[in-house]
Amino acid sequence: MLERPGEASSGEAAKAYTAGAEAAAAAARTTTTKTFAVASPVSVAPVQDDAVLSEAIRGNTAAFRALYARHRADVARLVYRMLGASADLDDVVQEVFFQVYRSLKDFRGQSKFSTWLHRVTVNVVLMHRRAARSRPMLTDEAPPDLSADPRVALPDEDAARRERVRAFQRLLERLPDKKRVVFVLHELEGIAPAEIAKIVDAPVLTVRTRLFYARREIEAMLADEPSLAGLKSTVDLEDGGDP
Repeated sequence: MLERPGEASSGEAAKAYTAGAEAAAAAARTTTTKTFAVASPVSVAPVQDDAVLSEAIRGNTAAFRALYARHRADVARLVYRMLGASADLDDVVQEVFFQVYRSLKDFRGQSKFSTWLHRVTVNVVLMHRRAARSRPMLTDEAPPDLSADPRVALPDEDAARRERVRAFQRLLERLPDKKRVVFVLHELEGIAPAEIAKIVDAPVLTVRTRLFYARREIEAMLADEPSLAGLKSTVDLEDGGDP
């Protein structure tokens, strides 16, 4: 553990960013629920997840809706953490579940369903980012910030927190895709490197290396964001700080 007074670490900055994720996930759920909702609520609590999954794979529509109800919040949260406050957030979450619906018959249970779902989500997000980069920019106006309503006067503390969330998202945007994916999955989603390796289809050592350099790059960029520079620093790298 290394203390650096007055300087923020990637871990502390990640905590600041995570503070806004749940609200955005809830907002995304509002739209996606309308897409996959049933006429009457589906009760999923008494049913084992593997039984619901098996029925969904067989083409049972009600089972798929139950599967969606169980996992939509996790998908919305991950999409938000990878894209930030994007105007396309709802569309991306819906696209993830459309892809799951189309591909579920190919799921063979060689990994956990959650791992497979994370892989689908990551792939959809990356495709969305590539498509967004290829679209012409017609304006220099910044994208809307869905985490804050400018019409509402915010207390100083809440405004500062929201600015830290925006600042950390700007840092994530500067990371290359492969490093950003492993950073988000590990630091924000809490997924172990071994499982991330399955999600991104790469060796565990490669995942650890990407994570190591992603942390270092985030820490190097913190000086560019004054709202993050004042956070308490705790550089706590796994494996003794080596990839």
